Amino acid sequence: MDYWGALEVYKEMVMLYVEEGRRQINFHCSHLEPWQIIGAAVITTLGAVWMKAFLFQQESLTSRIKKQCFRLIRKIPFIGGAIQSQLNKALDDMSESLCTLKNGMSYTQQLPSKGLSQSQVLEKIKEHQTLNEVPWEKGCVSGAVYWGDESLTKLLVKVYGDFAWSNPLHPDIFPGVRKMEAEVVRMCCTLFNGGPNSCGTVTSGGTESILMACKAYRDMAYERGVKYPEIVAPVSVHAAFNKAAHYFGMKLVHIPLDNKTMKVDVKAMKRAINKNTAMLVCSAPQFPHGIIDPIEEVAKLALRYKIPLHVDACLGGFLIVFMAKAGYSLAPFDFRVKGVTSISADTHKYGYAPKGSSVILYSDKKYRHHQYFVAPDWQGGIYASPSIAGSRPGGIIAACWATMMHMGENGYVDATRKIISTAQKIKSEIRKIKGIFVFGDPEVSVVAIGSDVFDIFRLSNALTSEGWNLNTLQFPSSIHICCTVLHTQKGVADQFVRCVREQVAIIMKNPKEKTTGMGAIYGMAQSIPDRSLVTEISQGFLDCLYSTEVHKTNTNHMNGNGKAH
Repeated sequence: MDYWGALEVYKEMVMLYVEEGRRQINFHCSHLEPWQIIGAAVITTLGAVWMKAFLFQQESLTSRIKKQCFRLIRKIPFIGGAIQSQLNKALDDMSESLCTLKNGMSYTQQLPSKGLSQSQVLEKIKEHQTLNEVPWEKGCVSGAVYWGDESLTKLLVKVYGDFAWSNPLHPDIFPGVRKMEAEVVRMCCTLFNGGPNSCGTVTSGGTESILMACKAYRDMAYERGVKYPEIVAPVSVHAAFNKAAHYFGMKLVHIPLDNKTMKVDVKAMKRAINKNTAMLVCSAPQFPHGIIDPIEEVAKLALRYKIPLHVDACLGGFLIVFMAKAGYSLAPFDFRVKGVTSISADTHKYGYAPKGSSVILYSDKKYRHHQYFVAPDWQGGIYASPSIAGSRPGGIIAACWATMMHMGENGYVDATRKIISTAQKIKSEIRKIKGIFVFGDPEVSVVAIGSDVFDIFRLSNALTSEGWNLNTLQFPSSIHICCTVLHTQKGVADQFVRCVREQVAIIMKNPKEKTTGMGAIYGMAQSIPDRSLVTEISQGFLDCLYSTEVHKTNTNHMNGNGKAH
């Protein structure tokens, strides 16, 4: 039998099956009235739509089932009451810890009936400054303050004062601020090897920079017909991506790390890519362990599947661009890598600008256009804004510009050389201490410490009691120090390593001893399967930040440094 004959036989068999199917359906429905058939069709359709909506949501079915189970458990009178009692105690303790005032101090609850003089206001300011008990200027704090140089501070205060009333929302009224913002963006594009079409905007910080990139790529995905855009990112990526997914109705798909290198698993990232993927993400470096993801490998995926790739360099962006000139080579991470379409970098970290400034950069203007918001039909006129905020503080932009101009390439390279050499010294010395280890091979400013022998939060507690303020991390349990210019001061790094060595030696005498204090609380938080409890405690913490309930300092609970336990 030839090909065409076989095809005809196949078609006849298909038609027979179709006819038999039609006959069987008509036979089984012959006793039904038309309204019953229509009603069954409608109910089935609605059921299918509901089932699709139930199964295919941004939050996984497993996560939703777990949440519902925990809600039901908490409704059991005895169990729910016990949990709530412990929550209330934790929140009360937190409130007392955060909202404690010194004797004689009180909260202002309403406007003074008569305005204070400038000298009176300055006296009040000094009173508030006495509440700070952490001597960050001595280099005992991880990150947070990246320099604090007195002469630079004076310059920033002067520049901010000159532009305190300016607002880039009105470029016709404040053309100088517009010029400075454009120059900040262009200087940053140049630092990250952007081409002539590269562009960007100044934002209020790393979170807004990340939000803007996600918003741009979400809208691009919408244009492609994607209804449920997804962000594919390492599990170590900054929590701002969680916020972006929550705000913009996206799904964040977390990719695991290689357990040895702490870099994202590129093969797992490839498997996670699908028709809904709106963007890929890498960090340079990531916050928890200070590791730079394999950007060149991920960029190949971005090109292959025609997906934008965002590089989050918020933390170390103003270090990595100067490391080569400071004598420390890195694999390409910026717009030199074909496939990288956007980069976020914080000028208020290692750019040494005042808090509230960052940049989001794009390889091409077509990406930035999707970041913009325009309301063309507003009665107040055509409203257009480049980022989330409408009015923005021109003083911050001016101070950021002044910082970059004052530092110059030589200033940044010199600071980078000092910071990286300090971090490398700490890394190498920590690796010599028995009982602890360094996560991966950090190349920039963050050194993360863990232990397979004892609970690392015991070391965190011990270092806190010695005056050090480090970052506490989870999944896995770890702590890290983020080196700044302050840590490059003479003797600071040696003092830190010596303190770690001494405290580890003490812990190793009884490595299985139970963790107490804040370390125990943080460790316990990781083990709570009902993450809504952790959320409630965190919400309580945020509530405390706005509390004006008075808690007086109890001198019986102060240690030798004047810190409350």
